Amino acid sequence: MKAGAVTGEFDHAADAYDRLVSANPGYHAHLRISARRLGLPDRGRGLRLLDLGCGTGASTAALLHTAPSARIAGVDASRGMLDAARAKPWPTSVSFHRGRAEELTPAWAEEHLGGPADAVFGAYLVRNCPDPDMLLASVRSLLRPGGRLVLHEYSVADSVSARAVWSAVCWGVVIPAGRALTGRADLFRYLWRSVLEFDGRAALLDRMRRSGLESVASAPLPGWQYGVTHTFAGRRPLGTEAGHGR
Repeated sequence: MKAGAVTGEFDHAADAYDRLVSANPGYHAHLRISARRLGLPDRGRGLRLLDLGCGTGASTAALLHTAPSARIAGVDASRGMLDAARAKPWPTSVSFHRGRAEELTPAWAEEHLGGPADAVFGAYLVRNCPDPDMLLASVRSLLRPGGRLVLHEYSVADSVSARAVWSAVCWGVVIPAGRALTGRADLFRYLWRSVLEFDGRAALLDRMRRSGLESVASAPLPGWQYGVTHTFAGRRPLGTEAGHGR
């Protein structure tokens, strides 16, 4: 799935995706919590932000809510998800672009943002990349020195109870609802399996450190997703040359 088929499944599910996530209590509020954990000053005035894996724009809206004065570029590999995002009303400071997050370069950031990103937000992104280390190396190269990364991601490998909650929610709610709204369940079975197979919290934090990020830490999200969904934060060290972080 991660090698390409998952993008096609997101294309197929795009029209129903917003209805699906709206049934998740706290989905949008949790994205705003993680966006606030970027610690952006002055409502984002003068800042350049990247929303990688932006999907239909829910994470972009969270960034905009937190930093309404920033310039924001959303990126996603799925044409269907981007079409859904672009159909929504946005200020001129927000733009959307098709691409694979792990393939973006400092030259891309210069062209589309006017320079390196002050912050990168990635919601439900790293788990879906075929090579998470390549993604993190790319993100590091896109950030200015001192720029921050926040990943908003499921991680249950370190907790037996979190794994049980995740499986119960997927098979009791997510997979049946996904099948009913889209006509098939492949994407939603993949979602269930991909979370169970993904890094635990400690492993992802270690992966971020190995990529060259510092001040790496995580924090849980509230509600039923406590212990299931987390904010992972890190920073590109000061004194490293922008555009040469890979």
